[in-house]
Amino acid sequence: MKKTDSMPWSWKVARVAGIDLHVHATFLILLAWIGVSHWLEARSITAVLVGVAFILALFTCVVLHEFGHALTARQFGIGTRDITLLPIGGLARLERMPRRPLEEFLVAIAGPAVNVVIAALLFTWMIVSGDWQPVDGLSVAHGSFAERLMVVNAGLVLFNLLPAFPMDGGRVLRAVLATRLPHARATQIAATVGQGMAILFGFIGLLGNPMLLFIALFVWIGAAQESGAAEMQSVLAGVPVRRAMITDFRVLAPGNTLQDAVDLVLTGSQQDFPVVDQGRVTGILARSRLVSALSQHDRSTPVAVVMHRTFPTVDASEMVEDTLERLNANGHLLPVLDRATLVGLLTMENVAEMIMIEKAAGMRRPAQDEAIPPGT
Repeated sequence: MKKTDSMPWSWKVARVAGIDLHVHATFLILLAWIGVSHWLEARSITAVLVGVAFILALFTCVVLHEFGHALTARQFGIGTRDITLLPIGGLARLERMPRRPLEEFLVAIAGPAVNVVIAALLFTWMIVSGDWQPVDGLSVAHGSFAERLMVVNAGLVLFNLLPAFPMDGGRVLRAVLATRLPHARATQIAATVGQGMAILFGFIGLLGNPMLLFIALFVWIGAAQESGAAEMQSVLAGVPVRRAMITDFRVLAPGNTLQDAVDLVLTGSQQDFPVVDQGRVTGILARSRLVSALSQHDRSTPVAVVMHRTFPTVDASEMVEDTLERLNANGHLLPVLDRATLVGLLTMENVAEMIMIEKAAGMRRPAQDEAIPPGT
């Protein structure tokens, strides 16, 4: 298995359809726990192997569920960074969420649809083979392998379609609401419903199902993050980069030394620096890169030796909301160009400050309007 930096404590195990598949370390702990539990119950290697095989088959269905999301999103031009297998399920990291309600609906429903197909195929197999057992005699560890897997897939469909945003059912709810409401408002409603479901999951978990406690925490945090992101996009809607960029900044030349960069960091508030050669941006020296370089190079080393040479840029006329993904993916700093000339820097910190200012101004305007007497 290959260690990656996609998620802490996760390893790349395969690449399918151009998408990296990772396994989180805690999933391996789950497999070990399943094996030990079956050994303690049956004292049989066969029981251990069957138990682990069932969990692997179950999570294969989970992976196919996530590929349902990923491959449907690809039809709308949305890539998937990777899929990570966790004890509580799978996580497909899309490059962005669909912005049209119908597209989000189709991407969200695609995962459960895969489980419906799997359950239907297993149901057909059960009819052909006649390997039926009473449902009340089934458990995670006992009963027909195929029938257990069919029942679990049916359960995955029902569970994932609960309106617990940001789970699939919550995204379906937001997509439906967004056909009638602004996207931010639809997200807030879906997030509120999701956090209500999280409280319910947590309460049930306290009665004896610890796994639901983890799911409740995931849903609560995920709903809050999605709501905040939607509110941020709403505030930034229609705001050009030119209004949000930093125009008072320092630059480095390729021939400047690491010591020159250190001096700029220590004497100012700027942490990351564009490297400009004859009016053209040729690199980026981020603070993290500078610190790393100081442990490997002499301070007289030119910054051209250690700077990032591959980096994205944005145009001053672009909308800020369209640049957020690039900001998150590329060290939180983007050079802003106007006709190939560097005119500013866009940082996540400056965007956050602009959001705070815009929200404060938005709350102030209604109060001012109410203070104006009618007819004046």
